[in-house]
Amino acid sequence: MAVHPLPPRRTSAPETPDPPAYDRRRAWLILAMVVAFMMINYADKSVLGLAAVPLMDELAIGKSTYGLISSSFYVLFSVSGLVVGLLSARWSTRTMLLVMAALWAVAQLPALVATVPALVAGRLLLGAAEGPAASMSMHTLYGWFPPGRRGMPSALQIGGAALGTAVAAPVLTWFIVNLGWRSAFVALAITSAAWCLVWYAVGKDGPYSAAAQRAAAGAAPASGTPGTGERNGTRATVEAPSPPLSRLLLSGTVVGSVLSAFGSHWALAVSSAWLPVYLQTQLDLTASTASVAVSAVSVLSLLLLLSVPALVDRRKRHGRAGRAADGIAQGAAVLVSGAALALLPFAEQRAAQLALVAVAFAAHAVAIPLHYVTTAAVVPAARRGPVFGVVAATGTLPGMFVPYLTGHLVDGAASEATGYAIAFLLSAAVMAVCGAVAMLAIRPDRDARALGGEG
Repeated sequence: MAVHPLPPRRTSAPETPDPPAYDRRRAWLILAMVVAFMMINYADKSVLGLAAVPLMDELAIGKSTYGLISSSFYVLFSVSGLVVGLLSARWSTRTMLLVMAALWAVAQLPALVATVPALVAGRLLLGAAEGPAASMSMHTLYGWFPPGRRGMPSALQIGGAALGTAVAAPVLTWFIVNLGWRSAFVALAITSAAWCLVWYAVGKDGPYSAAAQRAAAGAAPASGTPGTGERNGTRATVEAPSPPLSRLLLSGTVVGSVLSAFGSHWALAVSSAWLPVYLQTQLDLTASTASVAVSAVSVLSLLLLLSVPALVDRRKRHGRAGRAADGIAQGAAVLVSGAALALLPFAEQRAAQLALVAVAFAAHAVAIPLHYVTTAAVVPAARRGPVFGVVAATGTLPGMFVPYLTGHLVDGAASEATGYAIAFLLSAAVMAVCGAVAMLAIRPDRDARALGGEG
């Protein structure tokens, strides 16, 4: 019997060929810089939680006041993410990332004053500068990687966040324990400034950016097949008019992606502000041991980020993209985290408590890169930056009030343990709703066809 070769596998949407000017080494260098960018980003977020116990003791403040300081980080976070996202089509992503990281360095310095107003001011500035960080750094990456190959870079970008927390927890705790809690803020300021110097030298917008596509379309001659042009032997696609922004934002996939991000960031807001405090005051861990536990949670999160999105990418390359590959994966991640958080107040054995902490604050992270992937699949490249800005602004809203709400519940309960139990059960309920709706609403194939997305 004659053996015929199998036909080549096709993705649900054919991959875009590499442009002639595409520099694969530069693409991976940009990815490495973005990962470092996100590591610093999440170290900045986590430092306040790591320093919370000595900070509250020195300033003689309660958990509600500390929660207010923590929540102030998010007052301008969503607004700045939205504004920068809407303006991103006009701005170079290289410049945006440079300005953000420079402001991070400045925002750490008010901690040296060590008063509640100064800490609030520093967190306000830091939140404004970090609001667009995740969406715009992802936008930068998508300018370097074509559709169908974005799952792993997206996971590595978000993995930088998990890696940042994993590295920052023990390192910053060492600074806090040995040199005082202010020294951790100074170390982060120096790190952000150093990143700026390297990015200024190597940063660049990619060939898949909206600006590059507009340039290619504008250079294409009018003759030939409608919708395409050719220059120097390379075909350039002329994009059809994009749907209105409101239609893109109200599609089922974008709404479901926002909800999965909302549920994930609810858990993230609880963990960044309260997990180190909870481990020390409720599970009786020392500061150093608590930092190791936080680091272990981040390592588990990183492992999930490196495995689940890679499996999703593999399904797409084998032509099995769609709801199961995207929506169910990110919705289930939020549901699993919520279930673990709901069980945590009822666990009595230390091993069970730590295991539930790990699942509750690690599994949800899978939703963050996947919600960008599914959003990018249904949105034309020219609209990607603005839509990412809106999605990031709405998906990260929990950070604005969850840290304060948690502190208020703990302060107002009959006991701290009861307060944490109420806060965790409320969080679990919100995450359950977000995860379930995301699983039902996200349908990238359907919405990409309707909206002219990249697929």
